[in-house]
Amino acid sequence: MSTQTQTETIVLQPTPHTEANTNENESTQDQSPPEVKWMYPKILSAGLSFFVAGVNDGSLGSILPYVIRSYDISTDMVAVLYGTTFFGWLVAALTNSTMTQYLDLGPILCLGAAIQILAHVLRVWLPPFGLFAVTFFLASLGQAYNDTHANTFVASLHGAHRYLGFIHAMYMAGCLVGPFVATGVASANVDSKWYLFYVFPLGVGIANLALVGASFRDRMASALTSSRRRERRERNASGGALKEIKETLSISGVWLLSWMVEYLVNVRDGDVKQMGYVPAGFYGGAFLGRLLLAEPTHRFGERRMIFIYAVLCLGLQLIFWLVPNIITEAVAVSLLGLFMGPFFATGISVGTKIFPPELQSSAIAFVFVFGQIGGSVFPALTGIIATRVGVQVLQPMLVGLIGASGLSWLILPKDAELHRD
Repeated sequence: MSTQTQTETIVLQPTPHTEANTNENESTQDQSPPEVKWMYPKILSAGLSFFVAGVNDGSLGSILPYVIRSYDISTDMVAVLYGTTFFGWLVAALTNSTMTQYLDLGPILCLGAAIQILAHVLRVWLPPFGLFAVTFFLASLGQAYNDTHANTFVASLHGAHRYLGFIHAMYMAGCLVGPFVATGVASANVDSKWYLFYVFPLGVGIANLALVGASFRDRMASALTSSRRRERRERNASGGALKEIKETLSISGVWLLSWMVEYLVNVRDGDVKQMGYVPAGFYGGAFLGRLLLAEPTHRFGERRMIFIYAVLCLGLQLIFWLVPNIITEAVAVSLLGLFMGPFFATGISVGTKIFPPELQSSAIAFVFVFGQIGGSVFPALTGIIATRVGVQVLQPMLVGLIGASGLSWLILPKDAELHRD
């Protein structure tokens, strides 16, 4: 399937000038988006959606050693989990266009939240490995509907870089909380019952569904008007400009951190019950990075600042790789998270200024989904290679991905007004 085919299927919601249902004839002399009803509750809802996803994604690294031992599988079988995750995002890419022809934003967000709840319900007991793998398909499918649409909604708001920094920080907050809860549950008994951890994301997922339903209740129409359907079809048909998306590719190496615990246990001889907390250092740093560095990155220029962050990240990753000291590695990982934190949210923010308004919604959606697909492919590839040469392959792969990410930002146009409101 070509990239062109995939991009044509992802139209998530109206562009900013169609977001509000009222006051469409307001003055647009300042070219700012119209006021959105219940904007802050909706932003909070989007943040909680990302928090739920972060708890799910961030916990895998801490649970992975227990999964491998409970199911008595090799590291190459872990690639199955990332493969089913990939197919979840792929199915969402293929079905988004049809859904958005008939459903407004609210029902799609609720559907995504409900599918994630189903995934966690199936995990709270020790299911067969095949069913456990299927839950990753469901979780990624739900995230694709919930988070991608929430992300595109926030990207359409005035001052989007601040709100994007918040919701993506909430994702990292979930990634920070997830390893602590997962490691605490998994190490509580000699005979680990790690799967009981999923009671926690199940409860948060139910709260997410309730908040989505309340804050987006003005967008709960079951069917769209014919004029809005036609408008979305027209945006689907114009996919040529989406080739510019490659200019805002962001690193998917964050997802390879799910292999970090296994790396520290096998290569650095760390205690499996303690090493599960190490990824929390990265996620804590990334949480602070997305909150604290969003504004200076915006003010001093995204292109310049992200490249500087990438160089710092590359140096910290080399320290993690080459210095055989777990304390030093833990500090390096935390700082790595701090400087890597703004990457993804900044890429989305820049995309709102590079892409033409008529393509903005579908283009940003494709960037988001493409990043998640990459986040499934590279860990799976790591698992396959690790079976043959060991988990130490993680380090050169991360160095390569960070370097590629920094270089990708250099191809952004220098004369673009990339830090304007």
